[in-house]
Amino acid sequence: MKYIHRKDIYLVAHYLGKVMQGVGVVILIPIIIAIIHREHIYLGFLIPSILSLGTGTLLTKIKFKHAKIRLKHGMMISSSAWLWAGFIGALVMMLSLDISFLDAFFENMSAWTGSGITMFRDVEILPKSILFLRSIEQWIGGLGVVVIVIGVLIHSGIAADRLYKSEAREERIKPSIANTLKKTMQIYLAYTILGIILFLIAGMPLFDSINNTFTAIATSGMSIKNLNMGYYNNNVYYTIYMFLMILGGTSFLLHYKVIKTKGMAIFKDIQFKAMIFLITISFILIYFATTLMPMDILFHTISAITTTGANITSNTQTALWSPFMKIIIIVLMIIGGSSGSTVGAVKLVRIITIFKGIYLNILNIISPKGRVVSMKISDHNMEEKDIREASSYVFLYLLFILFGWLVLLFYGYDPINSLFEIVSIQGNVGLSTGISSPTLEPIVKIVMIFNMWIGRLEIIPVLVIIRIFLEIFKR
Repeated sequence: MKYIHRKDIYLVAHYLGKVMQGVGVVILIPIIIAIIHREHIYLGFLIPSILSLGTGTLLTKIKFKHAKIRLKHGMMISSSAWLWAGFIGALVMMLSLDISFLDAFFENMSAWTGSGITMFRDVEILPKSILFLRSIEQWIGGLGVVVIVIGVLIHSGIAADRLYKSEAREERIKPSIANTLKKTMQIYLAYTILGIILFLIAGMPLFDSINNTFTAIATSGMSIKNLNMGYYNNNVYYTIYMFLMILGGTSFLLHYKVIKTKGMAIFKDIQFKAMIFLITISFILIYFATTLMPMDILFHTISAITTTGANITSNTQTALWSPFMKIIIIVLMIIGGSSGSTVGAVKLVRIITIFKGIYLNILNIISPKGRVVSMKISDHNMEEKDIREASSYVFLYLLFILFGWLVLLFYGYDPINSLFEIVSIQGNVGLSTGISSPTLEPIVKIVMIFNMWIGRLEIIPVLVIIRIFLEIFKR
């Protein structure tokens, strides 16, 4: 059976072209910073931008007949879009800096996907335009490369709906995708402006305020400083950053409801309550099991569960955390924050669904014959398919973590540190024990790029495109 036809390729190429155009525009923005700081690396941005815009424009001219966009098309587009975005960003760095293609691709895939781990030993010597490029990639990627393009270039309809779902987004603020995206972007932009203002009031320089806000609200954490937020050694800055991480890790639907209900909705949202509960329990456990300062513990637990990956200690110090603390942070990095937010990882709603499913099964076993027990999650009736889908996804997610972990173990890395690293990579977190570095074996870098990619796309779109490529290859 053929799963892909010529008309499918034409349709995918047409919409992928629109994403390429969007990426080309984004890559141009840092030129403003280059001009301000007199950094003569304009061609490094112009050439990849022209390539992306030109290729994208050509692809949008492709006509397709009698082909309605389906979910498989959306998944093919989104999977390809993230690779293209990483490729174009890599070209910028290759043309502007002395860096290999693999390291440049790793760096940009890490930025776009919000994984936040860098290949640069010293980021503070990089041109400010390159630093800003990494930050804006994180900011755009936090909301979703394809989602942003839908909002700007594609109007409401079947195409927008399929592309929206292809990036693992289901929640709607408004009935139509177009209005949902409009409200989402308004909220995202408002919080970004708020974060910049708060940092400025606290005394942070403008350039730092913009970049740190971008990485915090996008729950990405790739910093413009070698010591990440620890560079500032300022509890006020830490507090603002933690506030922004929690905002970014909370569903945009809840943000909208909070505005509409004047704050009352926040007390009813099961994902938000679960996130605060996990932060609290983790803080207490680590506090009594270690000698770390309370601010260190709180910052890193929030950073882990929101999959931001920002830190206030060096990677060397992270590697020295006790195994007990590392395991707790690993669990938080696997769970992640709310669905419908900027976070990576499994997401709280799936964990809640699985646990409620187990409890529901127990109740049905002990209930009188003929009685059927039902449960709800945030006013949504929980069905058997919800439990099945959540369980299947978590199984796949852990399977790919195992794959990445085994690769690191094969190359002789410490077991717990390796698990910590691959969980962070696949969850698009960014906390590191120091394993990720320019000295990594090429195969390990490629595996990590793959794990970042599947983690951001929530696995299924990548499996779909791999299956389609296998079919094409067989022909």
